[in-house]
Amino acid sequence: MPYLEQEVKELGFTPTETFITGVKLKATVNECIRLNLNLRCASQVLYSLQSFQANNADDVYKKLVNYAWENILPRGAYFSITSNVSNNTINNSMYANLRVKDAIIDRLRDKTGTRPSTGSALTGAVIHLFWKEDYAEVFVDTSGDSLARHGYRKIPGQAPMLESLASATIYASRWDRVSPFVNPMCGSGTIAIEAAMIATNRRPGLFRTNYAFMHLQGYDEQVYLKEDARLEKQIKEVPDLKIIATDYSARAIENARKNAVAAGVSKLIEFSVCDFADTHVPQNVPGVFYVNPEYGDRLGEITALEKTYSRIGDFMKQRCGGYFGYVFTGNLDLAKKIGLKAKRRIEFYTSTIDCRLLEYELYSGTRSKSDQVTTLSV
Repeated sequence: MPYLEQEVKELGFTPTETFITGVKLKATVNECIRLNLNLRCASQVLYSLQSFQANNADDVYKKLVNYAWENILPRGAYFSITSNVSNNTINNSMYANLRVKDAIIDRLRDKTGTRPSTGSALTGAVIHLFWKEDYAEVFVDTSGDSLARHGYRKIPGQAPMLESLASATIYASRWDRVSPFVNPMCGSGTIAIEAAMIATNRRPGLFRTNYAFMHLQGYDEQVYLKEDARLEKQIKEVPDLKIIATDYSARAIENARKNAVAAGVSKLIEFSVCDFADTHVPQNVPGVFYVNPEYGDRLGEITALEKTYSRIGDFMKQRCGGYFGYVFTGNLDLAKKIGLKAKRRIEFYTSTIDCRLLEYELYSGTRSKSDQVTTLSV
């Protein structure tokens, strides 16, 4: 997860390990507050409590019933259990969750004389179990509800891109955060809004008021308030920033405007209703063209989309000279219809779909024959 690693470093932390699903680093619970308020690409910030060997659910219970949960959860706390379980003795991860819950309740009832309340809503403290084969590790999930949803998008539209994914793809691009960013087929506006937020250093914590860390024993509200105040102070102005977002659907543009207002960036984005091929692209400046077309599920859709992808390629060649072009797609067969050779193919996953962010270097002016862009397969 190189884009999450980049974010973590920008916040002043040093990752000790980076893997495909996350980043590991050393931090205090209070430092987790800063991570939660600032990270764009993360889904959860997990704070490790202990790791141990567990062959079955009874082993998990025996280990956790002896853990000092009274030092983690306040008296009468509400908490939830989440898990990631892969153990051949467990057919349903809910059973593993139940054993974790039982251990915590039994411990707290024994030590405090009170029984905490529990449920599935991630509105209080959250305990997370990672259990693979015989290795188990238990965490405090300091986030609660996923950080991947940034909180401003009130009207998601059809098949919206998750905000954290949109941010990661923008980080993966060569956009310098000051040159034009052109986003046709913008849908509910997520990509354009995330671009505006990144350019002006607006963080997701601006739109959220409840985190799981607020429901832990010893939570220091002053630390949170200090970090929260910093979010406003670090917003910056970018003179002449030009972000252009278009869609053929008037309803989509209306929704995108509303989302941009909620995110505080509506004045930074030029919205208009038009076919993508009529999108205004500022000329004689470097910039980024970014489009996320449909992937298609049925044969009739695929046939129509083949023409759309071909038109996208024509548009980039004819109207986007000097730009870097980006096409985010989960259908690489359709991407072949673009008719340009991708300079980079950056891998992403959305749910179970294997996607690519395809980068095209779009040259301006006349090029020598040996340098001309050729039509190749993706």
